[in-house]
Amino acid sequence: MSITEDKISALALAEQLVAFESGNEAAAMAATQINYHVMGYFPITPSTEIAQILDQKKAQGLHDIKLIAADGEHGSAGICYGAALSGARVINATSANGFLYMIEQLPVQSGTRFPMVLNLVTRAISGPLDIRGDHSDLYYALNTGWLILTASTPQAVYDMNIIALKLSEHADVRLPVIVAYDGFFTSHQKRKLSYFSDGRTVRAFVGELPPAGFDDVVDPAHPVTIGAHMNGDDLLNNHYQLSCAMDRAAEVYQQIAGEYGHLAGRNYEALELYCMDDADVAVFLLNSAAESAKDIVDKLRAEGVKAGLIRPNIIRPFPAEELRSALRGVKALLVGERADSYGGQGGNMTHEVRSALKLDPNNETIVLSRVFGLGGKDFYPDDAEAFFRLAIEAMEQGKAEVPFDYYGHTPGDPDKQLQPVLTPSYGDAYNSGLIQVNPDEATGKLRVKMPPLRSLTSKPKRLAPGHGACPGCSAISSLELFYKGIEGDVVTLIQTGCSYVVTAGYPYTSHKQTFIHNLFQNGAATVSGVVEAFWERKRRGEIDVSDNVTFIMVTGDGGMDIGMGPAIGAALRNHKMIILEYDNEGYMNTGSQLSYSTPLGHQTSTSGVGKKQKGKAFHHKDTPQIMAATHIPYVFTGAESNPQDLVMKAAKAQWYAQNEGLVYGKVLSTCPLNWRSEDELGTQILKTAVDSCFFPLYEIEHGITNITYNPEAKNARVPVVEWLKMMGKTKHMLNDSELLSAFEEEIERRWEQLKLKHESPLL
Repeated sequence: MSITEDKISALALAEQLVAFESGNEAAAMAATQINYHVMGYFPITPSTEIAQILDQKKAQGLHDIKLIAADGEHGSAGICYGAALSGARVINATSANGFLYMIEQLPVQSGTRFPMVLNLVTRAISGPLDIRGDHSDLYYALNTGWLILTASTPQAVYDMNIIALKLSEHADVRLPVIVAYDGFFTSHQKRKLSYFSDGRTVRAFVGELPPAGFDDVVDPAHPVTIGAHMNGDDLLNNHYQLSCAMDRAAEVYQQIAGEYGHLAGRNYEALELYCMDDADVAVFLLNSAAESAKDIVDKLRAEGVKAGLIRPNIIRPFPAEELRSALRGVKALLVGERADSYGGQGGNMTHEVRSALKLDPNNETIVLSRVFGLGGKDFYPDDAEAFFRLAIEAMEQGKAEVPFDYYGHTPGDPDKQLQPVLTPSYGDAYNSGLIQVNPDEATGKLRVKMPPLRSLTSKPKRLAPGHGACPGCSAISSLELFYKGIEGDVVTLIQTGCSYVVTAGYPYTSHKQTFIHNLFQNGAATVSGVVEAFWERKRRGEIDVSDNVTFIMVTGDGGMDIGMGPAIGAALRNHKMIILEYDNEGYMNTGSQLSYSTPLGHQTSTSGVGKKQKGKAFHHKDTPQIMAATHIPYVFTGAESNPQDLVMKAAKAQWYAQNEGLVYGKVLSTCPLNWRSEDELGTQILKTAVDSCFFPLYEIEHGITNITYNPEAKNARVPVVEWLKMMGKTKHMLNDSELLSAFEEEIERRWEQLKLKHESPLL
């Protein structure tokens, strides 16, 4: 399927402008010019910026893309698939564990042959957690049935995003496409790039609308069935057809890349070959690392060494024939991998290269493999030179002494083993004896005898000083205050989020007692397993530990969005544990994106304010009421501004978690950085949120609601506008009577409903 001369002659270089942009900005620019129909997304570093930039452009009226904030990456993939079923043009962006979370959906989309484009901003897969870039997520994509383009520069990110859509929608292909580029190296580093001055040029290149004849589900006159289950023969044929489409995509890619080259003046052959015409030794690298290696090729060439570099622009389908052609005459090749496949002495690209060369009986290239740069470890020209020196050594010796190894790893030194700097505090250290909790047989509720708060200051803190929370952040101080009401030992799990990141950065930890981290969606399930295993091992007599251990899962930063399902599951199973949510009203750890706990109208980095939108478009989730509907023993809300109330509820929470089952609590937490408020006003902001009834303080004990602080009864209620004007993220609401009225009405509705529940035990 070669490019016809007529088609080439009809193309001419289009007008372009020069900008200084990052890879994420380049992806967003291409998406804006294409003007996709839908983007279902969920924030995860380092891909989050794409949705943020598109939201900013949406607020400015620069595109019409419907941006849908999902409850997690699995949901975002489902949104995108559904939109694709409706004949829409669809884009998404993700990274790392977010990609793994959505991966179940990806073969569904490729297997049913619906186009879309996904920007995979590559990042290390947990665990342990590392937010920087390697290719461990990309390698999971190889068997999803998606086409995969790789981009080494912001310029390539822009161009590949345009090529990808046309490739995806081509009638001979009809497969979704991943555009993969390196997290932080390419996604955030700015470089000069050229882009089309008129978006109509881009839309004309890809085609104004999806090609006619695409099946979709929105035409009642032409009903279709998508995804009917298949038997073995049917599925075999289905996958054969997908494989054939993948093979055809190799030719179609060459065609489209050629057309794009004549339009943009930039060519993206299947393989970028640098000084490979007469190379004796070569290095094979994906993405940005190849840019660092080009200078070393020049250096070695100046020394008389015939060195060359191979970097693929497409790895699904894998350009095997082009590779065989490029390596004819090459005596030694080193394949650099930013991930390992843990088998066969090499990563996935090594296996692909060896497999391709095996089909050439005349090829005698020695292939070495080195895993490098995991977790974003920098790759410098000196490292590239070391790779070439290894290939030269193999060429000279006629063999590879060490065919496979990790490059840059350092063995541990026993003399430098980390030693604890704090003496562990446990048992009696956290038993003040000052808090007494007893059931009231008459009411079925708990009675708590509390000392003055100053009496509890003698209890040691659960967190050591030295955490990295922002000034004015109340997440950590609220957690410590909550801990004052907990007697005895704790095992705490904190989901991914600010409170985790600022307290546990290897090799340091601020936690004086046992601490666990797991991902956003897995916290409640993980603690469920810990709790049940603890009690089962106790029952079997395998461990001798005091029963006075409280298991706590701390969530926040939107964790009760992506983690809502497992939290509800844990509640329905009624494990003996506490789920404590610090609600800072957004995904603050990834840069203040909206979460479902973000209130109506509030500005975040993905609910911008402009002439086309007014902050978040829907009301915040009432998580305590959702959790109460699971009929767990105890639900509460709390705020640091009312410390006695919070500590009392912590004591109740512990009793229920140790004696009856699961407890859920929600604590409002200030985030001055992203709320754009003064650091020192945190307590006042919390108090105003409570006194305005935006965040009422109450508890639900065995299904009976009790308002524990009523500002109306104390003549302390203030208008909610008094709370809004204390934060920069809500200043625009003060001048928008319609938006302000909608916000006030919802707060009043929820407050009146809560009062009715307080007055009637049956509600």
